[in-house]
This record gives sequence, C-alpha cells and structure tokens, in this order.
Amino acid sequence: VDLARDDLRLFWADAEGRPYGSFRSLEADLERQGQRLALAVNGGMYHADLSPVGLHVENGRPVRTASTADGPGNFHLKPNGVFWIDKGRAGISETGQFLASGLKPQFATQSGPMLLRRGVPHPAFRAGSDSRKIRNGVAVLDGTRVILVKAETPVNFHDFAELFRDRFGATDALFLDGTISAVHWPAVGRSDKSYPLG
Repeated sequence: VDLARDDLRLFWADAEGRPYGSFRSLEADLERQGQRLALAVNGGMYHADLSPVGLHVENGRPVRTASTADGPGNFHLKPNGVFWIDKGRAGISETGQFLASGLKPQFATQSGPMLLRRGVPHPAFRAGSDSRKIRNGVAVLDGTRVILVKAETPVNFHDFAELFRDRFGATDALFLDGTISAVHWPAVGRSDKSYPLG
C-alpha cells in the first residue's frame, strides 16, 4: 500500500458504535458514504465482544488505551508493538517506545508480538518450530509503503518474521492475527470467510 496514493485506515465500529464484524458490513457502510473498499485485512487483537485489546485509534480519537500488562497469548509476548498511520506516513514502534514518543497518530492498533525489531526476529521465536499456523502481519518501508502479508499455508513465527526481512527488506514488522486471518480483495474476486472480526 503506497500512502502517497492510497487511503489506508483502521476500522472497528460504525457511527452507532456497533463493531463491523465482517468485511461486507464495512464495505456496505463505506458504500453508503460514497466510498469504495479496495482491500481489507483483519488486524490487531480483540476480545470476545469484538472490542480491541490494547491501543486502538480511529480518526485521531483513541478508542482504547495502550496495554503494558503482562498476560497470556501472543499479544503479551513482549516486545509487542503499535502499527500507526499519520498524515501520509506510517510506522511500527515497540509499545514502550511508542508511548514515550508522544505521537498522536490518526490511526493505530496495538498487537503482538513484534515479528522483527531492528531486523532481528523476536527472541522467543525458534527456527524449525513446529508451531505452524496461518498468520498475518504488517511492515512499513521508508515510512510510506505498507506491506500487508497473510500466509496462505501454516508458517511458524520465525519463518514469518524472516519473510518480512529477507523478501521485503523490512527492519520492523508486527504480527496482526493468527488462524482467523482473512483478506477482502474485490479486484481479484477474493473475500475470505472468517469468524466475526474485531
């Protein structure tokens, strides 16, 4: 996604505060506003009620604050991080670094773990791990090009992280979601079925 040309945003809920829950619901709402959804992926962690886990910012308004708590699951496998978009630029920052920066982006989502940090895979990842799942993630190149990747076959975290570094030249990358990862891409006739999406 080229931010010099493309309008990239994060969506969670409609104007009534109802979580979209699906690509079709989001697409229909945008169409009512005279806009077209060209590509969508699910991203970021969310609770059973589809509310975000950790930081979520839409249109400059924090919907949820950042979480620095310890806990189970991928989100809490630190370092975790924040993917943010602001005035034609984007980035991925480790959560503590993001909070210390004072940045107030237009859009942001917190997730975890960081796949890459300064070109190095997360220290918990093991080459050859048999924990293989469908996964999706994001990286940013030169502050303006956003790389969104969804694995089509199960992959371990280590190999997924190295893909961002070795194929795309990314230095920082963030895991967005796992088994329920889905893509909506009308131009190629694709709209993955998935669980309700936050």
